[in-house]
Amino acid sequence: MSLSIAILVLSDRSARGERADLSGPAIAKICLEQGWKVIKHAILPDENEEIQKRLIEWADSGDIDIIITSGGTGFAPRDVTPEATQAVIERSVPGLPEVMRAASIKTTPHGMLSRAAAGIRKRCLIVNLPGSPKAVVETIEAILPVLPHAVQLLNEDSQAEVDHTKTHSAS
Repeated sequence: MSLSIAILVLSDRSARGERADLSGPAIAKICLEQGWKVIKHAILPDENEEIQKRLIEWADSGDIDIIITSGGTGFAPRDVTPEATQAVIERSVPGLPEVMRAASIKTTPHGMLSRAAAGIRKRCLIVNLPGSPKAVVETIEAILPVLPHAVQLLNEDSQAEVDHTKTHSAS
């Protein structure tokens, strides 16, 4: 299943051109390896209103299956990505951040400090990843297997029920 992905990197320094964005390309590489299309990629500063505006614009366009954000999920005062995400989603998806934190904790106890969120706006899934390229890879790989099925469910794809039954009968 080919998915349409948008990548939104949240970093004051990268937005000002003071630091190269390494997380966005890491996400894009993984998505492209899955056969998915990266149709948007932007870098914004850690500004709640700007983040909300872009998430709404992209999610409401109907062109994007999943928006993956990177950065702004920690404890720093300007880390506002989870708050911006929660403000625009219609339904929360707590299982994805739970699994991502569990994957991170296997590498470092700092993984439990992630405040990442995930949720649904219209038919678009929004997932917050950390800002570190290493943590991005660890966390996205943890949730990668369920993302196509999540999009099938959001789109009320009749194949979703078949795939769901196969998953359960193999247990």
